Amino acid sequence: MMLQTLNFSRQSVVSQPITTNMDWHLPAWLPTQSPKQPPSQSPNSLPARLTDIEGEPNTDPVEDVLLADPELKKPQMYAVVMYNDDYTPMEFVVDVLQNHFKHTLDSAISIMLAIHHQGKGIAGIYPKDIAETKAQTVNREARQAGYPLLSQIEPQG
Repeated sequence: MMLQTLNFSRQSVVSQPITTNMDWHLPAWLPTQSPKQPPSQSPNSLPARLTDIEGEPNTDPVEDVLLADPELKKPQMYAVVMYNDDYTPMEFVVDVLQNHFKHTLDSAISIMLAIHHQGKGIAGIYPKDIAETKAQTVNREARQAGYPLLSQIEPQG
């Protein structure tokens, strides 16, 4: 066995044996440790398994666990509601319904007329996060175009 001398500072010198099976991610100056042997069963040691309270091995057979299919429920749906105002052009509302809610020209016109005559209309029904995103996008686009078009979400039954 060879001895290696390492200088850590001007005042201390450490001598340590060099071993061939050093752990590569530890610094070379740390001593290597041999793997610990499993402790023998003694009165002060913990049992190998929780069921071995008296230190005796558990002989109960292990039972298979039956897995049930997860019970998934459908998410709460929200309607994106667009409200009528006196300043937003009908063409802009139709364009928004076609671009953001993927309505055909005919369905976009009928929804726009419902908004105009009834004061509000449902542009689409989505899960909450999607509905919030679509309403915010429509509101942002309307503000950028200079229109006061308002869309909000409402929970559906």
